[in-house]
Amino acid sequence: MQPPALQPPVVGRYRWVIVGLLFAATAINYVDRQMIGVLKPTLAQEMAWSETDYANIVFWFQAAYAIGYLGFGRIVDMIGARLGYAAAVVVWTIAHMAHGGVHGVTQFALARFGLGIGESGNFPAGIKAVTEWFPQKERAFAIGLFNAGANVGAIVTPLLVPWLTVAYGWRVAFYATGIFGVVWLIAWLAVYRRPEEHPKVTASELAYIQQDPADPVQKIGWTRIISVRETWAYALGKFFIDPIWWFFLFWLPGYLGTRYGLDLISFGPPLVAIYLLSDGGSIFGGWLSGRLMKAGKSVNAARKVTMLICACAVLPIFFAQSIDNLWLAVLVIGIATAAHQAFSANLYTLPSDIFPRGAVGSVVGIGGTMGAIGGMVMAKYAGYVLDSIGSYTPLFAVAGSAYFIALLAVHLLSPRLERVQV
Repeated sequence: MQPPALQPPVVGRYRWVIVGLLFAATAINYVDRQMIGVLKPTLAQEMAWSETDYANIVFWFQAAYAIGYLGFGRIVDMIGARLGYAAAVVVWTIAHMAHGGVHGVTQFALARFGLGIGESGNFPAGIKAVTEWFPQKERAFAIGLFNAGANVGAIVTPLLVPWLTVAYGWRVAFYATGIFGVVWLIAWLAVYRRPEEHPKVTASELAYIQQDPADPVQKIGWTRIISVRETWAYALGKFFIDPIWWFFLFWLPGYLGTRYGLDLISFGPPLVAIYLLSDGGSIFGGWLSGRLMKAGKSVNAARKVTMLICACAVLPIFFAQSIDNLWLAVLVIGIATAAHQAFSANLYTLPSDIFPRGAVGSVVGIGGTMGAIGGMVMAKYAGYVLDSIGSYTPLFAVAGSAYFIALLAVHLLSPRLERVQV
């Protein structure tokens, strides 16, 4: 046994408290975001919405998300994760609670537009925080953990919101769930600091966090950021896969209701099962690429092999429309959503893998904007398909192929995932 003086210092674990806060914010983000999907049958009946009306409401949310993602990416790089995240939560919580007082398609679209602006700050700020608090080898796992909050939010929503709606009405449901954002904001402002400024971070943990080669924070102009291929490797990856997640989030409750005759209460358990699988996928995707790196694989190989495995796991979604058994369909869809989250955890890590810290928020913002634009296209396509032919098969076909196209785009534009020199 080593003498006490020679034992290696114990690395602290306070960085995982930060991940816990990011996890909670992402869960709240998805509760607020998914409520309209869960309430779609109720709202469509009360307000006589067509599929195209609903698609237009989703479209304006995603238009705002595209605008806000680009803006918040730059804001976070300028003012930091602490204040940038706080600003995002203030905006989205106010807009979310405003849903409780609106009437008609236009007012809903305006409320969703405000929600999209605020919610777009979640991932630029979260990834910026992970970049500040984690060494490269842990970032994919940390992002996978906080990204799993999306699935927890998606699990909580079909359990909590139907109960609130039946007991108190859908307007009260929006007001009540808005309280979560207020509580989180207080905790974030009280707890978050950069690691070198935080009194709870030990010297050994700070050294562990900062173990990667020095990467001084510097302001990097937009012209430089948008001129490199690696920016578009990430952005096109987001353009192809984000619309699929939006489709799952906003149309799955309606699909389960239409295909299997479920109502506001009974589609809760199938949705919970799907998003439980998604949660596991998010964590697994981050773990697998980290495990491959520890086994000696390059960052390039670890990320892309993991994403290829995920793309293959989505393929059975092609046949979802033809599955008559509800729980078999839940399994197929759940594996696809889990694979999306695993793929996404690795894609989200690429900006911090290959860009200086001063550019990470901006690159994430550009990618998020491209993903939201893709979501706008998907929303219009879904509304058109469902109103014209009433079948989800073309939508599932798009979902099954998108991940291979995204991985191909990433590989062609960044064959080795080499660091960008500024």
